[in-house]
Amino acid sequence: MKTIGIAIVGCGGITLQNHLPGLALCPDVKVTALCDADAGTLARARQQTGVTVTSTDYRDIICRDDVQAVIIATPNSTHAPIALMAIAAAKHVLCEKPLGMNAAEVRAMAEAADKAGVRHLTAFTYRFVPAMRYLHHLVQRGDLGTPYHYRSCRLQDWGTRNVGWRQQKSLAGTGEIGDMLSHRIDFAHHLVGPMKRLVANLMTLTPVRGGQPNDTDDWAAILAEFKNGASGMLESSKLASGVNESWRSPDRVEINGSEASFSFTTSTWNELLYGKVGGPGLNVLPVPREFWTVPGSPRDPTVGDPLITFRYDQAWEFIDAIRNQRACSPSFHDGLRMQEVTDAALKSAATGQWVNL
Repeated sequence: MKTIGIAIVGCGGITLQNHLPGLALCPDVKVTALCDADAGTLARARQQTGVTVTSTDYRDIICRDDVQAVIIATPNSTHAPIALMAIAAAKHVLCEKPLGMNAAEVRAMAEAADKAGVRHLTAFTYRFVPAMRYLHHLVQRGDLGTPYHYRSCRLQDWGTRNVGWRQQKSLAGTGEIGDMLSHRIDFAHHLVGPMKRLVANLMTLTPVRGGQPNDTDDWAAILAEFKNGASGMLESSKLASGVNESWRSPDRVEINGSEASFSFTTSTWNELLYGKVGGPGLNVLPVPREFWTVPGSPRDPTVGDPLITFRYDQAWEFIDAIRNQRACSPSFHDGLRMQEVTDAALKSAATGQWVNL
């Protein structure tokens, strides 16, 4: 396979910011078809990319002979049917998170992809932050020792503005827990391992956003116990007034173990905070240059805003996995593990009880 043809289903902000620039760095890759249910969004994407094959119906483009892989960036409720059709047509699939509306739906996607032998990637984009990649390496190397505590806190100020389909449970499934806490749930699995049980709470503090009803959560928190005995605390909010948003707002992960503690902040992409047991406190630990990009990525980490451009390595991971016939990381199975935690958190919030995983 020399040139890999890509069909993109969903041409909104994530596609323009992450997917298209990332694909542009990959040699012998061509975006051959575009789809968006909104004709205006589709027209803008067509004008920006020059792609002439477009449709408002994904069924028109997925099975084309010049499409070898599909990127899905649509409302969450549509992920599963689009992915399952692409998999049935033997197309490789990169899908935005959360992969589906519940674990049963996501499990069907993962099992179908495995059976079909196609590459599958869950868009846990923050896995590609250099500091997170280095932190995972250090934990795997044993520098942390036995994991004791994991905590993450993601705070943004979204106010009461309209966020489109993301404020409709029928289309999004959940609000903040699926939108932002999902990444931090994946971090927990990536750094510590699977959870054993949890108790959670969700709150909807803005029943109206931008003049339209909102029935999704603005704030979510999980208290977890991992299978290895470590504890976990995860919080995420859209309503932390005055803290800004995106990479300009607080986004922190800390992990404590028997030998050391590490702290990771997205905004400081090229450093960690590190302290050894019995030491005076946390000090700056620079991220070595070899972790600034994923292995083989052609991206120059000194070009552009590094808080945006790290996201382009996700496309490289997908394309490289296709070419080398290897598993993607993170895969649909990582997306399934996150969804299982989300389902358990929703059950816990509804019942006020601990839920076993």
